[in-house]
Amino acid sequence: QKGVAEEEITTEGIDIVLALDASGSMAAEDFEPRNRLYVAKLVAQNFIEGMKHDRVGLVVFAAKAFTRCPATLDYGVLLKVLDDVEIGSIEDGTAIGNALVTCMNRLRDSKAKSRVVILMTDGVNNRGEVQPLDAAKIAQTLGVKIYTVGIGTQGTARFPVNDPNYGKVYVNLQVEIDEASLTRIAQITGGLYYRATDRP
Repeated sequence: QKGVAEEEITTEGIDIVLALDASGSMAAEDFEPRNRLYVAKLVAQNFIEGMKHDRVGLVVFAAKAFTRCPATLDYGVLLKVLDDVEIGSIEDGTAIGNALVTCMNRLRDSKAKSRVVILMTDGVNNRGEVQPLDAAKIAQTLGVKIYTVGIGTQGTARFPVNDPNYGKVYVNLQVEIDEASLTRIAQITGGLYYRATDRP
């Protein structure tokens, strides 16, 4: 009986895949003293902890995209995997289109009544074979909604750089979030765009 009950829960709920940007620019410390990756992980953690009967998975991307956790109801395992995400574990770059396609591959066979991707990034697509808007159109065809979250404040942000003479130093870099594309991706699929600018 228990197995049947669990199957009903998973098929009637929502299947969600979080796509988390782990590129080098996520080290920028807009949210002093925290960097963008810390804030993105905190947003994802709070989201996961609010889940009840919906399966959630995790894709992490930079120049390439990898599934770190398939959609699961075991939120404890998912939170552990999320906590272990670090900058530098994937070749640097921002492949938003590839990340979205990887998420959709995880959702393709889902029987859930609703399928959702939540994309968290601070950048502009500059790597990968798939353009983000093309990925959005594929999502639209598959009936997958994409919600996009831009991580970063306005203006400039402190960015840590390793100087051979002085060690860790900071430079100020312009914040570059392709809000127009992130908004369009969400619109095409019936989702929404959010901007995370506040310190947690």
